[in-house]
Amino acid sequence: MSEHKALVLDEVRKYHQEVQPDGGFVPGVTEIWPSGAVLDADDRVALVEAALDLRIAAGTSSRKFESAFARRLSRRKAHLTNSGSSANLLALTALTSHVLGDRRLRPGDEVITVAAGFPTTVNPIVQNGMIPVFVDVELGTYNTTAQRVAEAIGPKTRAIMIAHALGNPFEVAEIAELAKQHDLFLVEDNCDAVGSTYGGRLTGTFGDFTTVSFYPAHHLTMGEGGCVLTSDLKLARVVESLRDWGRDCWCEPGKNNTCLKRFEYQMGTLPEGYDHKYIFSHIGYNLKATDLQAALGLTQLAKLDGFVEARKRNWRRLRDGLDGVPHLLLPEATAGSDPSWFGFVITVDPEAPFSRAELVHHLEERKIGTRRLFAGNLTRHPAYIGREHRVVGTLANSDIITEHTFWVGVYPGLTDEMLDYVIGTVKEFVEKHG
Repeated sequence: MSEHKALVLDEVRKYHQEVQPDGGFVPGVTEIWPSGAVLDADDRVALVEAALDLRIAAGTSSRKFESAFARRLSRRKAHLTNSGSSANLLALTALTSHVLGDRRLRPGDEVITVAAGFPTTVNPIVQNGMIPVFVDVELGTYNTTAQRVAEAIGPKTRAIMIAHALGNPFEVAEIAELAKQHDLFLVEDNCDAVGSTYGGRLTGTFGDFTTVSFYPAHHLTMGEGGCVLTSDLKLARVVESLRDWGRDCWCEPGKNNTCLKRFEYQMGTLPEGYDHKYIFSHIGYNLKATDLQAALGLTQLAKLDGFVEARKRNWRRLRDGLDGVPHLLLPEATAGSDPSWFGFVITVDPEAPFSRAELVHHLEERKIGTRRLFAGNLTRHPAYIGREHRVVGTLANSDIITEHTFWVGVYPGLTDEMLDYVIGTVKEFVEKHG
């Protein structure tokens, strides 16, 4: 490192200390966000250093992060994307590739998913011309069950695509076994659950694909960004092609002849020796991330274990503090799991003497941020009304979630003082209205 660069980065560290908020927590004044990024001086320096080196495309940091993250999640391959939503799109679209032969997914095939979730777990199904099959979830865990998924499998079912709800694992081992028995693909949306385990095994290691988001709300952040991971090298190659315009070439940016036969290919009806860098084997996208994002991701990854423990600790403090409060259904971990929590879910009893909206208004007025459990029942949203789908069983719990459920934060930036204020504010409201 040059002396001038070292001086600049040293000044960046000093600047980071200067701009840190110096005020303490003031109840009812200081915002308590439901989610957020926790960024330190190392993160700021990593971004500035990447900028100084003008690493503006995907390069060294991207490859280094992909390798490190694949090892961390016990997968053979990881491919960075520009968002978790793009990661989901790439994962399901990869399963339509011609390289899978007769196993490939096709328009009209059915994919089992849940109604109570985030749209980007479902949208790739619709965007690829397939039919979502919606099943309900359990209140308390907010996940579906293997039994519900088994009941939804029909003659046109070809895949399962489900997210671990707010970091709480679904019955992924059992559902993976169902997928194996019925020759179905399984995509694990692990965007909210990095670091969670089920049966002592990391979530994201059960499916054909797992996807992750690096949006600031998530366990690690790159500002924006996402990742597709798999241990199937054939599928990994398809994801890379789809992400990178659909090209057949796998040269890194700035490289020209990794395969050592760039001008020796004949594919499709192209002439012999057509430049492999411009041969396209998939109808793809440009969904790459950049080294600026990856540089931040690398410093964040070094702190992942601490982030996970903080989320667990914060969730437990809220759970213990609110235990026994009447009219509230508190969250529970799925049996056999150890969640790396994304949020703390509360469902107001439909028979309570107050509504969810009243409790949420009380919290928001006191600067305690809340969020809905994403879409509630997706089938009730304007984007999905009139879209072809199938529902198995009722969506009664998804409807309860739509009307009565919200969540508050557990992210590592929250202090014990903040969490105790959340607990006290909830108790105060319930005592007054109960």
